[in-house]
Amino acid sequence: MHAWLDSHNRREPQEALLLRMLKLSEEVGEVAEAVIGATGQNPRKGTTHTWDDVQSELCDVIVTAMVALRTLTPDAAAVLAAHLRHVDARAKIVSPPTG
Repeated sequence: MHAWLDSHNRREPQEALLLRMLKLSEEVGEVAEAVIGATGQNPRKGTTHTWDDVQSELCDVIVTAMVALRTLTPDAAAVLAAHLRHVDARAKIVSPPTG
């Protein structure tokens, strides 16, 4: 996805990076819109989305975040894996013991 977007990019690298970061806000807004639509919270519109729509929008956030991360570093997968290990270790520290 990163390579495809780069092949269609006509912006300077720094501007492309900033725009990819802003794209995350757009995608998160679409998650919010889908949740509002799935719960029927807008009385004028009613129920306009499903929870499958919310899942799809969340996936778009993940893809967009990975593209942005890859734009920052060619080692995006390694950076994510290291961060997940850190989050997992932190979760084990704050989780109450089981048993």
